[in-house]
Amino acid sequence: MEDKIDIKYEKLKDYLKSLKSAVVAYSAGVDSTFLLKTAQNVLKDNLVAITVLSPFFPKKELDEALSFCKRNKINHKIIKFNPLTIKEIKDNPKNRCYYCKKNIFKKIIEVANKSGIKNILEGSNTDDMKDYRPGMAAIEELKIKSPLKYAELSKNEIRKLSEKLNLKTANKPSLACLASRIPYNEIITKEKLSTIEKSENFLFDLGFNNLRVRFHSDIARIEISENDFEKIIKKNTREKIYEKLKEFGFNYVSLDLKGYRTGSLNETIK
Repeated sequence: MEDKIDIKYEKLKDYLKSLKSAVVAYSAGVDSTFLLKTAQNVLKDNLVAITVLSPFFPKKELDEALSFCKRNKINHKIIKFNPLTIKEIKDNPKNRCYYCKKNIFKKIIEVANKSGIKNILEGSNTDDMKDYRPGMAAIEELKIKSPLKYAELSKNEIRKLSEKLNLKTANKPSLACLASRIPYNEIITKEKLSTIEKSENFLFDLGFNNLRVRFHSDIARIEISENDFEKIIKKNTREKIYEKLKEFGFNYVSLDLKGYRTGSLNETIK
């Protein structure tokens, strides 16, 4: 198994080497951090990391992105984007991610062009092909490159390789944009996104890792790993969570008995 992963890793490095230079769309997540560090090891200074700052992007992720690039001396650019000014995104249709990705990468392309770099990379892996991902269509249309998919690397393999590279993100929980917590066709607002971010940060601070707080009007639906069920139902913990999320604006606080899973709102798509 290890040999297979190593072969894939060599395939990734050979591919990156062939590009000569690249811009990496960097979100500070497991995949983009691994891709960025590998690209730096191969391309050295012929590399630019771009992080898109928007209401969909948690502040702590921005802080981690800034810290990682500073620590590793990576040329890092921040560009601002407000998706809530675009009706096709704000109205939150089932293909919202398509419009969001398309607008984000158009901005990245503009910055890349000014830097004289043609190759723009993003961090999708083979596991991303198993879920409903309308944003992938935008990535393909704009000819954005997905090196981790090219190397046929899965999330688990990326975590193992991240450990070998001593990346702190090796065991980092999978994240997604804050808008993914709001059911399709419900209007996205800055206030809703802020409430979700504060709620999830509070749960992280309590020691929960893999989690989502789904926003259902005045109801918070908390998804956590089944291994954490005993911890969350303890009276003291339940009361803390209930009171704090009420303070943030929810009238009701519920626990999803199926537990944490990515893309649970896609379960409503037929």
